[in-house]
Amino acid sequence: MSTMDSAPTSPHVVTAEGDLDVGNLAPLEARLRAAIAASPAVILDVGAVTFADSSFLNLLLRTHQNADLRIVGLHPPLDRLFQLVGVDCILNVFPTVDEARASSR
Repeated sequence: MSTMDSAPTSPHVVTAEGDLDVGNLAPLEARLRAAIAASPAVILDVGAVTFADSSFLNLLLRTHQNADLRIVGLHPPLDRLFQLVGVDCILNVFPTVDEARASSR
Protein backbone atom coordinates (compact mmCIF):
# COMPACT_ATOMS: atom_id res chain seq x y z
CA MET A 1 0.00 0.00 0.00
CA SER A 2 1.20 3.53 -0.65
CA THR A 3 0.00 7.09 -0.64
CA MET A 4 0.98 10.22 -2.54
CA ASP A 5 1.15 13.82 -1.36
CA SER A 6 2.67 16.84 -3.02
CA ALA A 7 3.06 20.58 -3.02
CA PRO A 8 3.06 22.42 -6.36
CA THR A 9 6.73 23.41 -6.24
CA SER A 10 8.06 20.45 -4.27
CA PRO A 11 8.93 16.91 -5.30
CA HIS A 12 6.05 14.50 -4.89
CA VAL A 13 6.27 12.26 -1.82
CA VAL A 14 5.22 8.64 -2.25
CA THR A 15 5.01 6.48 0.88
CA ALA A 16 5.53 2.74 0.66
CA GLU A 17 4.66 0.33 3.44
CA GLY A 18 4.41 -3.32 4.32
CA ASP A 19 5.92 -6.23 2.39
CA LEU A 20 6.91 -5.34 -1.17
CA ASP A 21 7.49 -8.15 -3.61
CA VAL A 22 6.64 -9.13 -7.17
CA GLY A 23 3.07 -9.99 -6.19
CA ASN A 24 2.09 -6.60 -4.83
CA LEU A 25 4.30 -3.91 -6.42
CA ALA A 26 1.81 -2.77 -9.07
CA PRO A 27 0.05 -0.13 -6.92
CA LEU A 28 3.38 1.39 -5.83
CA GLU A 29 4.66 1.37 -9.40
CA ALA A 30 1.49 3.16 -10.57
CA ARG A 31 1.88 5.82 -7.88
CA LEU A 32 5.54 6.34 -8.78
CA ARG A 33 4.65 6.71 -12.47
CA ALA A 34 1.95 9.26 -11.61
CA ALA A 35 4.39 11.19 -9.45
CA ILE A 36 7.01 11.21 -12.23
CA ALA A 37 4.42 12.47 -14.69
CA ALA A 38 3.69 15.40 -12.37
CA SER A 39 7.22 16.23 -11.23
CA PRO A 40 10.76 15.34 -12.29
CA ALA A 41 11.69 14.73 -8.65
CA VAL A 42 10.07 12.05 -6.50
CA ILE A 43 10.68 11.28 -2.84
CA LEU A 44 9.99 7.69 -1.82
CA ASP A 45 9.54 7.17 1.92
CA VAL A 46 10.38 3.54 2.74
CA GLY A 47 10.25 3.95 6.53
CA ALA A 48 7.23 1.65 6.86
CA VAL A 49 8.47 -1.09 4.49
CA THR A 50 8.84 -4.37 6.39
CA PHE A 51 10.18 -6.55 3.56
CA ALA A 52 11.44 -5.98 0.03
CA ASP A 53 12.74 -8.36 -2.61
CA SER A 54 14.71 -7.93 -5.83
CA SER A 55 11.61 -6.84 -7.75
CA PHE A 56 11.36 -3.83 -5.43
CA LEU A 57 15.02 -2.99 -6.08
CA ASN A 58 14.39 -3.34 -9.80
CA LEU A 59 11.48 -0.89 -9.53
CA LEU A 60 13.70 1.59 -7.70
CA LEU A 61 16.43 1.36 -10.32
CA ARG A 62 13.95 1.78 -13.19
CA THR A 63 12.40 4.77 -11.43
CA HIS A 64 15.86 6.24 -10.83
CA GLN A 65 16.55 6.04 -14.58
CA ASN A 66 13.44 8.09 -15.37
CA ALA A 67 13.34 10.60 -12.53
CA ASP A 68 15.23 12.26 -9.73
CA LEU A 69 14.36 9.56 -7.19
CA ARG A 70 15.15 10.43 -3.58
CA ILE A 71 14.73 7.72 -0.97
CA VAL A 72 14.09 8.44 2.71
CA GLY A 73 13.46 6.33 5.79
CA LEU A 74 15.98 3.60 5.01
CA HIS A 75 16.22 1.26 7.99
CA PRO A 76 17.27 -2.31 8.82
CA PRO A 77 16.94 -4.65 7.04
CA LEU A 78 16.46 -2.45 3.94
CA ASP A 79 19.71 -0.58 4.46
CA ARG A 80 21.56 -3.90 4.62
CA LEU A 81 19.87 -5.05 1.40
CA PHE A 82 20.85 -1.79 -0.32
CA GLN A 83 24.47 -2.26 0.84
CA LEU A 84 24.67 -5.92 -0.18
CA VAL A 85 23.60 -5.28 -3.75
CA GLY A 86 25.33 -1.90 -4.03
CA VAL A 87 22.32 0.28 -4.77
CA ASP A 88 23.19 2.52 -1.84
CA CYS A 89 25.98 3.88 -4.09
CA ILE A 90 23.59 4.46 -7.01
CA LEU A 91 20.39 5.75 -5.46
CA ASN A 92 19.99 9.09 -3.67
CA VAL A 93 19.30 8.30 -0.02
CA PHE A 94 18.43 10.93 2.59
CA PRO A 95 17.65 10.66 6.31
CA THR A 96 14.46 12.77 6.15
CA VAL A 97 11.87 14.08 3.73
CA ASP A 98 12.93 17.64 4.53
CA GLU A 99 16.54 16.89 3.56
CA ALA A 100 15.41 15.18 0.37
CA ARG A 101 13.23 18.18 -0.51
CA ALA A 102 16.13 20.56 0.11
CA SER A 103 18.44 18.60 -2.18
CA SER A 104 18.97 19.84 -5.69
CA ARG A 105 20.27 16.38 -6.54
